[in-house]
Amino acid sequence: MKNNYLVGNISLSMHIKYLNVLIFLFLGIFTSVYSQNESWFYIRAKNEIFTPKFERINDLLVYGGADQNLKNILSSYSISEFKKTYKNANKTSLKRTFFVVVNDEQLLNDLLLNSSEYFDFGEIIKDEDKKIFEPNDYGLTSTISENKGLEVNLDYFDFLGVPQAWYYTTGSKDIIIGLSDGEVEITDSDFSDKTTIIKKSTKSNGHGSGVASIAAGQGDNEYGVPGVCYDCSIYTTTYNQHKTLTQLKELSEMGVKVINCSWATTTSYQTAQDAIDEMFENGTIIVSAAGNQDWGKSKGKVLYYPSSYQNVISVSSVMHRYRSVEENTMISEKGNPYAANIKNYVGRTIGFKDNDISKKHHIWPVSITTLNTEVDLLAPSVDLFRYSQFATLGKEMYTLEASSSTAPFVTGTIGLMLSLNPCLPIDEVETILKFSATNIDHIEANQAYKGNYGAGSLHTGRAVKMVYDLYTASETAIIENQKFSRWNFKLTSLSEKVLIQNQQFSEDVVFKLKAKNKIVIGENTIIKPNKNGSIILKIDATIEKQCDLVLREGFPNNKYYHSNN
Repeated sequence: MKNNYLVGNISLSMHIKYLNVLIFLFLGIFTSVYSQNESWFYIRAKNEIFTPKFERINDLLVYGGADQNLKNILSSYSISEFKKTYKNANKTSLKRTFFVVVNDEQLLNDLLLNSSEYFDFGEIIKDEDKKIFEPNDYGLTSTISENKGLEVNLDYFDFLGVPQAWYYTTGSKDIIIGLSDGEVEITDSDFSDKTTIIKKSTKSNGHGSGVASIAAGQGDNEYGVPGVCYDCSIYTTTYNQHKTLTQLKELSEMGVKVINCSWATTTSYQTAQDAIDEMFENGTIIVSAAGNQDWGKSKGKVLYYPSSYQNVISVSSVMHRYRSVEENTMISEKGNPYAANIKNYVGRTIGFKDNDISKKHHIWPVSITTLNTEVDLLAPSVDLFRYSQFATLGKEMYTLEASSSTAPFVTGTIGLMLSLNPCLPIDEVETILKFSATNIDHIEANQAYKGNYGAGSLHTGRAVKMVYDLYTASETAIIENQKFSRWNFKLTSLSEKVLIQNQQFSEDVVFKLKAKNKIVIGENTIIKPNKNGSIILKIDATIEKQCDLVLREGFPNNKYYHSNN
């Protein structure tokens, strides 16, 4: 609007001979504004076979199919993308959903009304949801990028909001992801140029490569699949020395800020706790898988290490794929109904009372990996692409369930947080992860396990955005939608405002918030600690940033979204 106003003012003082120049300027500015406001939407075809043919000419798609009616409709619009995607699709529409970028959202209505023989549903994508970035190897859920990597379903990255995190940063080679695990296949293109072997480990059936792929496998390289912090570097070491953790201390002394341990032992050692405390003081945080013993055996009473040591983030499993039990209810070989991989449920399989789908459902305890009071967060573990098998055997395989794969999602997320703000205090990392996690207490089937699954499901997108908001002077950092009755939290904010809303701090919780500007207590907020807890909200106008945020090249724009800021 500002540009149009300026052109109007100029035109009042221009001689008529400059009319052509003015028209050119106006059209140029109009085109710029127009390109910033392209509409995005999803549209669902009636069958999987339907795939309209397009030819790309000068960055726009031209319909080349035989249907004259469809041609007449599409030719009235400037279309940048019209492609199949697994994103935003449910089980029945998985191969029928298209992602569209066009100059006018009216195309969606036009297709639904005037080409109803092909399409039956559509949904406009809000501007806030356009703040994403995708590498060129993002698999079958790709939208704004062209996938040149493996044709695999990476919907668990969408569940975690990873493309929203990539909007801010894709990682930094200066941030090193430490892996205490089996050998990483460094001849593979996703690891070869970024991995340093500090201590040689065992092959372990490709376990190390699988963990490395999730945390920091190289992305945007037209190969394989991306890791969460795909532009971060990797240092690898062994996974033994449980008493002293010497191999971890070595990484910490080399400047590694986050170390992944997807292994476990049932024996704890004070020498190991001392080593972890020393590494934490040195600015290194340990992330560890909680363990694989099912709830039917553990009953929440079994602790594994290093996940249950203090100053370690313990991660167990959560489901990520289907939106409801009804969407993925199946019949077993014995003829009984069951459901599987339902979003934010803590177990893989769901049963029904009296084997009747109209009655109350429950999670089968045998399908729940280790949960206990030391678990901090949950992350996906079921139906994940096993990069280890691709890197070592060239096979496409998916996980059944194991907590080994959960930890590297958190590790990669911390890598992104530190890439965005290299000066982020290590003792505030866990606070941000828990504040931004998805609260899963409302799911009735989870109630029996409440208090044993930490703050809920990791959300990488919100965690990285919170780092951005906390350390950007013009933003509002929002703390919301959690109910905390324990843990010690610490947070620093340089943002314009910190808003706490729909939030509960009670019982033994300790929270120290230091903000440069405003702290606002919003609606539905309960702050009521007991004598063991405390809440300290403090304004300190003297707070200064320790370093600048390191944002993704091209931020705040992506291929089809251009911020007005």
